[in-house]
Amino acid sequence: MTRRVAQGSLTVLFLVLLATPLVWRYLSARREDARTTVRAEDALRRYGLYLEEVARASGIDFTHQGPSLDPGLDHIMPMIASLGASVSIVDFDRDGWQDLYVTNSGEGSRNALYRNSGGGRFEDVAADMDIGDMNPPGTGVSMGAVWGDYDNDGYEDLFLYKWGRPELFHNERGRGFTRVGAEAGLPPWINANTAIWFDYDRDGYLDLFVGGYYPETINLWTLTTTRIMPESFEYANNGGRNYLFRNRGDGTFEAVGERLGLTSRRWTLAAGAADLRRTGYPDLFVANDYGVDELFLNEGGRHFISAGERAGVGLAPKSGMNAAFGDILNQGALAIYVSNISEPGVLLQGNNLWVPDPSADGLRYRNLAGAMGVELGGWSYGAQFGDLNNDGHLDLFLVNGFVSAGRRASYWYDLSLVVGGHRAIISDAKHWPAMDGRSLSGYERSRVWLNDGAGRFQDVAQVLGVTDLYDGRAVALVDLSNRGVLDIVVANQRGPLLLYRNRVPPENEWIGFELEGTRSNRSAIGTRVEVFWNGVRQVQEVSGGSGFAAQNQRRLHFGLGPNPKVEKAVIRWPSGALQTLAAPATRTVHRIREPS
Repeated sequence: MTRRVAQGSLTVLFLVLLATPLVWRYLSARREDARTTVRAEDALRRYGLYLEEVARASGIDFTHQGPSLDPGLDHIMPMIASLGASVSIVDFDRDGWQDLYVTNSGEGSRNALYRNSGGGRFEDVAADMDIGDMNPPGTGVSMGAVWGDYDNDGYEDLFLYKWGRPELFHNERGRGFTRVGAEAGLPPWINANTAIWFDYDRDGYLDLFVGGYYPETINLWTLTTTRIMPESFEYANNGGRNYLFRNRGDGTFEAVGERLGLTSRRWTLAAGAADLRRTGYPDLFVANDYGVDELFLNEGGRHFISAGERAGVGLAPKSGMNAAFGDILNQGALAIYVSNISEPGVLLQGNNLWVPDPSADGLRYRNLAGAMGVELGGWSYGAQFGDLNNDGHLDLFLVNGFVSAGRRASYWYDLSLVVGGHRAIISDAKHWPAMDGRSLSGYERSRVWLNDGAGRFQDVAQVLGVTDLYDGRAVALVDLSNRGVLDIVVANQRGPLLLYRNRVPPENEWIGFELEGTRSNRSAIGTRVEVFWNGVRQVQEVSGGSGFAAQNQRRLHFGLGPNPKVEKAVIRWPSGALQTLAAPATRTVHRIREPS
């Protein structure tokens, strides 16, 4: 009897000891949930929003893979192969819910198309739609994607840009995609890092700008020389060709960029288009690595004039990696945000916030990034403007971080030796010191800069729940649940796709616009909407790609603050047609078709 009792006691003790870690984990999880609830309530009370990362809980399980290039680049491979994580937003099947397309960059890796079920869940249907297997060996790897209805049939088509063979896919009414790049007249190889859709000549068909990084003559997997690097860290002109493809309207495109004045050979990383002068024609802004940024003014769809220096945006060489537009002062004019590199004690380029000067004679910008508090991020990449708390002022989300490897060792000193070298040293990869597992501006955090409406931004990322240290690349803003709130999707290089679900109190109202062109391109890209309320106004344009390797939702979203009295919304379509909505209702998405 005594032996049985003792054995029973030992069994109970064993079970207690076995359960203790589970109990501790349970109790720790409960405590963390309680702390998260307190943080969320505090953030909602102080800032009017809270961001919760819910990718896995929503059915999204995606981790980006980087490419493996020619063995002659192995010693600096983490730095060379540091791009390719991208996210773009589309309602590909027109079911009213916004879907996500994300790119992968490992040879043989697969891209993903996450279909939004409308219940907070997503399913990867890329394989079913024939746009998943996009990186087979010999064709290059994906760098990003943008969506636009190039044939005006009502369904968004996909352009996939690569270090390799560019691809155009026709959307077969949401049931699948057909590869049409060769028939459309696209070149066989572009080492591209950006692309945007826009109708530069206003003929009703979307045209395509593609920005080259490495020259199109280089195959990064089978190099004939290691002299593939920029010739200068400030004024490099040996990069890839920039293409402007004019849409003929019959399913084919012709390259017209060089004929129209787009002859730059800088190292392009981002581009954006907007009507910056209210001429009715979209101008083109190009952010360049290793040099100055460029502004090309659109002269009636017949020619582009380089005006960056005259406008004040092409004066100092930096490392431009982002192009996003936003009416941050609610004055009916678009500012431009460009990300660069800042490393304390080493390199302080600072990000640029180009704000139009209303007192200037002609188009002129002032860099107010420092004055407004959005200058220093880190090694910055993607950024987007959007009203994250619906208070009526555009906020700014920025991701940072280049190569996160060894935490105790930095590559910055060795890189500085190359920067100061002769162009023959700089341009040849074999002269660059080996990275040997060291970091280069790694483990940096994102910024969530809230606009106070008085000309200052405050970084509240940590308080809002944005605490990851991945190497961020692309950011996209989208209302995934049709709640009138902008959620945030972040693509990380060699890291997971993150989805931040946004919580905003209901007292701040909003208004949305889902637009469809008739005489204009059916995607309504380039349409300008200006909303007037409570004595202020804000302008936005429908975009065909913005930020870095990203595309926001097509729908325009305006936060309005509490108790707004909306006077009117003025819509100017690319065709030139003007449309005014008197006192449009708030808390709703207005679906507007261009008057024919």
